Amino acid sequence: MTQILPEWIRLARSKWRHRGQEKPAFAQKSNPGQESVWDYPRPPCLVPDHRRVVVRARGKVLADSSSTFRILETAGPPTFYLPPGDVNISNLIFTGTSSTCEWKGMARYCALAESEEKGGEPVAWVYLHPYPGFESIAGFLSFYPGRIACYVNDERVLAQPGGWYGGWVTSEIVGPYKGLPGTEWW
Repeated sequence: MTQILPEWIRLARSKWRHRGQEKPAFAQKSNPGQESVWDYPRPPCLVPDHRRVVVRARGKVLADSSSTFRILETAGPPTFYLPPGDVNISNLIFTGTSSTCEWKGMARYCALAESEEKGGEPVAWVYLHPYPGFESIAGFLSFYPGRIACYVNDERVLAQPGGWYGGWVTSEIVGPYKGLPGTEWW
């Protein structure tokens, strides 16, 4: 079944200035073993990743997987998506909030189940019915490294600047990254 995208999605996609074909002058130089977010494509691509990814909440392992996908998109650090079978789903609850990504579709947000009385700040999101091209991550979860402890091969992940995006910054990634004011259409 072919999904017809709304006009606002097509307009949002057309606004991006950088699409991964060439680096802007302000891009940081990558060293051997590093990736520049300015080499990532737009539209984003899905890349299987078999490094060990662990997510911890309040000292307990919430997720542990070596069968993840990274989404690579120009100007943003990768986001790791973990299969639901590798996540202790009983520790999460849906918050009732959602947003729409012009590439992946509608995301639903999850909070830690024990935080329900605190307003349920989202720590994860999931695309239950992603747009074409992203069907492989249907039901997979990604986590905000600024709100919950995330690790890639034992390296603690840093949060993407700005608080909105959920990119995973590791020592292998160079930027600068979108997320701060003025970078919305990088």
